[in-house]
Amino acid sequence: MTNDRAEQDLGPYVEHLGLRFEEIGPDRVVAGWSVRRDLLQPHGILHGGVHCAVVESVASVAAGRWLGDRGTVVGVSNTTDFFVAVTEANGRLTSTAVPIFRGATQQVWAVETVDAVGSLVARGQVRLQNMR
Repeated sequence: MTNDRAEQDLGPYVEHLGLRFEEIGPDRVVAGWSVRRDLLQPHGILHGGVHCAVVESVASVAAGRWLGDRGTVVGVSNTTDFFVAVTEANGRLTSTAVPIFRGATQQVWAVETVDAVGSLVARGQVRLQNMR
């Protein structure tokens, strides 16, 4: 991880999701996490809301890192698509955020989540407001 302070400031929800940030930089953020039983919907598939929460969490960390001391960020839009049903058998997932747009008042980040063999399982886009 490139920013030790950042992980301390991420809050209990990120901890609950089990996100482990492997890289935090102003142009890219990578987080690994595992599919757990308590994150599944009743049919044994990872709940779509978990994908959305991970997408917004990773994008928010990325956007906040880029904005730095100039302010904070808040999510205002999250669109997440699910491509593959994920179960506990998929094990570890990796979510990577990259910028699409970064401006004075807003940012847009794309987050792709892949499984252990590199197959795309979900992709999200988050628009964030820069709060100065």
